[in-house]
Amino acid sequence: MASFNWIYALIGGIIIGLSATLLLAFNGRIAGISGIVNGAIAFNKQEIWRWMFILGMLLGGIFYEYTLAPEPTPKSTFLPWAMILGGFLVGFGTRMGSGCTSGHGVCGLGRLSVRSLVAVLTFMITAILTVFVVRHVLRLSI
Repeated sequence: MASFNWIYALIGGIIIGLSATLLLAFNGRIAGISGIVNGAIAFNKQEIWRWMFILGMLLGGIFYEYTLAPEPTPKSTFLPWAMILGGFLVGFGTRMGSGCTSGHGVCGLGRLSVRSLVAVLTFMITAILTVFVVRHVLRLSI
């Protein structure tokens, strides 16, 4: 397992908060990744910022992995079909919940939104129950 470095976590959190704040201040938009990706797929020339935001996230991850990471990120052992299915389920859930964890958790909670608090509590409770069922009821080691 990769070692945890709280300094990198703190810097990452600051960068996420700063990017969400700047997007809201300059574009009046919430940094909900599912909404940004959905709008990027529709492709509107006035909203090229969506592609720039996505590109920045990808380049930021690549930059960290190849320049700052103390050790390479471990390779995933998940089956590709399971990751694709999980991605579709997450996409369905973000549409059903009117937003994703980044929109509700980072931006909504920061704006003291009750709707976002309910959404985040729902995400967390569902995640905890899922881990419990998978590990302790089904006894799967994923």
